[in-house]
Formats: sequence, structure tokens, C-alpha cells
Amino acid sequence: MQELAVSRPTIAGVASAAGVSVASVSRVLNGLPATAEMVERVQRAVEDLGYVPDSRARSLKVGRTFQLTLAVADVGNPVYVTMMRAVEEVVSAAGYRLVVTTTGPEVVDEVALVRGMARGYADGLVISPLRVDDDLIKSIRECDVPVVVAGNVPAKAGVDTVRANSPKGVALAVEHLLAKGRDRIAFVNGPVDTVPGAARAKGFADATKHYNLKAAGAIEAADFTFAAGRAAGKQLFKKSRPSAVICANDLLAVGVMHELAAYGLQVPAEVAVIGMDDSELAEQSFPPLTSVNLGSAERGRRAAELLLARIEDDTRTPRRIVVQPTLSVRRSTP
Repeated sequence: MQELAVSRPTIAGVASAAGVSVASVSRVLNGLPATAEMVERVQRAVEDLGYVPDSRARSLKVGRTFQLTLAVADVGNPVYVTMMRAVEEVVSAAGYRLVVTTTGPEVVDEVALVRGMARGYADGLVISPLRVDDDLIKSIRECDVPVVVAGNVPAKAGVDTVRANSPKGVALAVEHLLAKGRDRIAFVNGPVDTVPGAARAKGFADATKHYNLKAAGAIEAADFTFAAGRAAGKQLFKKSRPSAVICANDLLAVGVMHELAAYGLQVPAEVAVIGMDDSELAEQSFPPLTSVNLGSAERGRRAAELLLARIEDDTRTPRRIVVQPTLSVRRSTP
């Protein structure tokens, strides 16, 4: 007796059973936005038919790797770890694997990475560039796969962007210190030729002008690391004795607090310290660090959602999203 072959359920069969299009089934299976009713119908049809997606065949058919890339300047920076977790949560739910890579601080390496996407190892890119120039903008515009920028690039780049409102974040820090009676405020920034450095320098300049304050010192650190924070703190405290210091990120702030301890100055009794990014480091430092939350998790989530939507429809009008800051008050300020 001849054995009959049992045909494997197909995505077309699921679409027919659910009474929806094949494209709609694909959206639901990939975790992309869909109505609750559509999701329920597709899931019921999948269960009834016993449909199991063949990811290898799907990749060959649609020409996708089902991998996405997240590129950041420094994977050791806690703020990027937070962003990475948020991006990974969104894209994994949509059936993608996330590949994380480091660009370093130089724009030439950022450009090389964007151009390297032509090798076809990923279907899209979320990049958080530390520095931006015309070459990077050109490479993003000409990239063979969709790109979303978690940061600030000019509108002429023509890409989806999600950025923090750093100037407002610095203003929140200044307002908090003034409310606590600390008006001799110094500022420790990273390099001002970077995207975050420029934005935070503008925020401090705007805030001091608004409140008619004279800065008690302003230092441009070599980079955004703990070691640079210590070096900047040593340079600052040789020149002045501020009653508070705002730092451009948490790594710089913790470095400054270590230098304050070396000088025998107590935080916050003698000098208050505020960081930016509100990373895990802020809670782990001693004393726990007051920090401006720039929404790194929210920026990561929104960037991932924009990238998935761009992959499905590359004709969409680019979106420019701004995530607003909040202040997380801890014991490094009075």
C-alpha cells in the first residue's frame, strides 16, 4: 500500500483559514503592528493548522537575513547597554536577531561601518554616532539597507531619527541645584565636537544665561570616560571651589566624585554632583548619583520600532522623534 505524503501547512493556507492576506499573516508572525482582531484570527489559524514558520526558507524567499545591527561608540558605556537591551527586546519579538558592534569615537569608522552594510549581513541598522560629518550623512543616505539614527543628524539626511533633548536635561539639573541653594555651578563636558558634547554645552550656556549665572568653571574632558572625569575633576578643583558640578554623563560624574574624595571634599555637603544618562552606574555609585534621565531605553525602543517599520515600507516619510528628559534625584545632591 502506497503511503500518502502529508503536505506541510503553508503561510498561504494560514491566510486562507484566517480570512486575511498573506502580507497580514507575515506582519503578525513577525510581530509588526496589527489589530487585535487580526492577531487573534492569525494565531487561531496557526494553531488549527499546526503551521510552523520555516525561517531558512523565508529568508531565501524574501532576501532577508533576519538580523539587525546596533552600532554604538562604546559598548562598555552603561547608557549603551541600556539602549541595547531595549532594542533587542523589540526586534527579537519581531523574529530578528540583534548584532551589536562598536564604531569607536572616530567618524571615519562610523562611515566604514555604514558602507559595510552593503555586504548583506543584516537587514537594517540602528546607529548612535558620536560624531557626524557630511561623509557620514552621505553614507547613511546611500546605504543599501534601512538606517535609523539614535542621535541627532540634520534633517537633510532624510532618515528616521530618535534623539534626546540634552539642553533641556541640563536645564533640569541647573534648576534643581538652584532650588537647593547651589549657585556656584561648574560644568564638566566631554569633547564639544561630538553630538552629545555640543548639545550639552549648548544646554549649559543657555541655562546660565537664562538664570544670569556665571559658571564656576567649565572643563572639556578628553572623552566621556571615568578616567577623563577624574582628570577633569583634578583640573577643575585646582582652579575653583564650586558648590556643585554638572557632568555630561554618569562616567564623568563618578570620576569627578572620586577626585572630590581625593581632595577630602564631601558629596553633597560641600559639593553637589549631577550626572547625565541615569545609567545603572548612577544607582551603584557612592553616594548614589543624581542624574538626568535622557530616556536611553525609550530611545532604543523607538529606534527599533522605526527600523522595523522602515523595513516593511521604505517609502514612509522619515520621522524625527525627540525623547524628553527627567531628573532622577539621589543622594549626591542635597
